[in-house]
Amino acid sequence: MKKGFFMEKPLYQIGFWAAFVAFVAVVGFDIAQILQIIGMLRYPWDEILIYGFSLFIATPFMLSLLALHYITPEEKRFWSHAAVLFAVMYAIFVSFNYVVQLTAVLPFTDPEPVLIQTPHSLFWTADALGYIALGFATLFAVPIFANQGLQKWLRWFFLANALVTPLIAFVYFYPDFSTTLLLLGSPWIVTTTGSIFLLALFFWSRSKL
Repeated sequence: MKKGFFMEKPLYQIGFWAAFVAFVAVVGFDIAQILQIIGMLRYPWDEILIYGFSLFIATPFMLSLLALHYITPEEKRFWSHAAVLFAVMYAIFVSFNYVVQLTAVLPFTDPEPVLIQTPHSLFWTADALGYIALGFATLFAVPIFANQGLQKWLRWFFLANALVTPLIAFVYFYPDFSTTLLLLGSPWIVTTTGSIFLLALFFWSRSKL
């Protein structure tokens, strides 16, 4: 058992730091999104900060789930593997989108219209698919955690984040987008931020055993 702990401890540390970076990024996104909605953050800094922080959520979150997969007992690894696969989909969809927005759209006064993320555009749909994949990643991770202590909170937050996914899909795909409609998806701020924070806390607590 001790040997297994020393083999897994680097994974706890990797998982913690990856989840911690994702948590810092999601808090940055939350603040930027709120400031944009209330009119205190305007173009182009609203989009620069929102896309920039969002970019730094995806890959660290994916790596934290990868670390989680490798410390998951064999009998639960189907669920952790599925969670990683959906996290990879999430990271690919949104990273491609945000890099395009930050490098090929925002720096230019007259960017190629097809590249701009506007409601129901190509990159809007890519963004939607990314966040739907994130919801499935948290859904498949639910059975990994025990129903007690900190892991119980992780189960509930991951499940809550998955249950918010239909709202996210509705916000993205409803024909008439508006700020009011965007607020319908606001529970995502709580569920995703809480999920990533608790995941970082989980890795930290395991590394201290």
